[in-house]
Amino acid sequence: MSSHSATPQPLIARRGASLAGRLRVPGDKSISHRSLIFGLLSAGETAISGLLEGEDVLRTADAARALGADVERLGEGRWRVRGVGIGGLSRPAGVLDFGNAGTGSRLMMGVVGGHPITATFDGDASLRKRPMRRILDPLVKMGARVVSEAEGGRCPITLEGARETVPIVYETPVASAQIKSAVLLAGLNAPGRTTVVENEASRDHTERMLRHFGAEVSVEPHGIHGRRITVVGHPELTARPVVVPADPSSAAFPLVAALIVPGSDIVLEGVMMNPLRTGLVTTLMEMGADIAVLDRREEGGEDVADLRVRAGTLKGIDVPAERAPSMIDEYPILAVAAAFAEGETVMRGLHELRVKESDRLEAVLAGLRAAGVDAEIAGDDLIVRGGRVPGGGTAATHLDHRIAMSFLVLGLASEKPMQVDDGTMIATSFPTFVPLMHGLGADIG
Repeated sequence: MSSHSATPQPLIARRGASLAGRLRVPGDKSISHRSLIFGLLSAGETAISGLLEGEDVLRTADAARALGADVERLGEGRWRVRGVGIGGLSRPAGVLDFGNAGTGSRLMMGVVGGHPITATFDGDASLRKRPMRRILDPLVKMGARVVSEAEGGRCPITLEGARETVPIVYETPVASAQIKSAVLLAGLNAPGRTTVVENEASRDHTERMLRHFGAEVSVEPHGIHGRRITVVGHPELTARPVVVPADPSSAAFPLVAALIVPGSDIVLEGVMMNPLRTGLVTTLMEMGADIAVLDRREEGGEDVADLRVRAGTLKGIDVPAERAPSMIDEYPILAVAAAFAEGETVMRGLHELRVKESDRLEAVLAGLRAAGVDAEIAGDDLIVRGGRVPGGGTAATHLDHRIAMSFLVLGLASEKPMQVDDGTMIATSFPTFVPLMHGLGADIG
């Protein structure tokens, strides 16, 4: 039973005292999904700590089990996966139900696509709306077959993996870590080399984790902003421990809250600082945010650091389109920061936001207007004229967790309280959001 069928639970955020304290947000979602998938594909026992235990990731754990891995929860965020190794997957008995997990479903399609097994992928109403054709096209070139699909290449999809996976060179039509990862994961069970060519670099978590588990991966520059990534097939992946860093996309919410609530001073611990994920921090610093990066270190192949964030004045800036891939999930919360910044902020090239859980671009605009903020969309650009934020409205979330959290953060600093129509889906990505914010002194309820 997915939480989405539950009765909507409106939440209200009110202006209160300044925020203070140290906190560690949940583990990164991208790394959490991948640690379970690589555990499945490795020989031996993979110990994972800091795993994000949101609904999306738990669906990936269920899928890894269904494909033959022994997956066990040992304690909070501590999991153990005994894998079957590449080529050792078993055909799942039932449907692989991914709930709302776009990442989990798409990466696992890559895994299944490269193995001679058949599996049916499905999810909730929101996942069923999301296009999967971009993932299926390269997998078909590699020898997989789409047995059945809903209209427009959507779930439910039955995928018959390749009997003999063909290595390919594939140029992705858009910058997408999910397409790239699906192809590389399928390529693990192909002879020779599988290559993905990107004209615009996307998140590189899969490449980093492939190396961490012992695969041979090469990454070369391609054009001005692109990369050419090659994986050598049939590696012996060896189980390795994974420490999941704190999710920068989740850290974005308390981070922006501390910037806009006067007098705030907080420390976010162990946040992933992978350069392809720090677009928001870079942008906020350009806006004049007081963010200090402390104790940089490496964990599980990823760069991490502690962030000290203090409230101050922000100014409007122009955010270039080429930054979008490194912060595509952070635009809703950036729009909230922009609402409190002096002057105009222009966020360019947000086409990808139209194909997320909802048309996130329209949803952000509607929420800003409900809060009395002057904003508009011009083409694929979002323009926010900041300064005064009256608040006092209700933001429609469209079952989108990031929209819900963004407008609750806005309500912590707006003149009047801000309501979101439903907060139940926050559990899919950041189940502890409300209690953690309470711990800093926020008034949300």
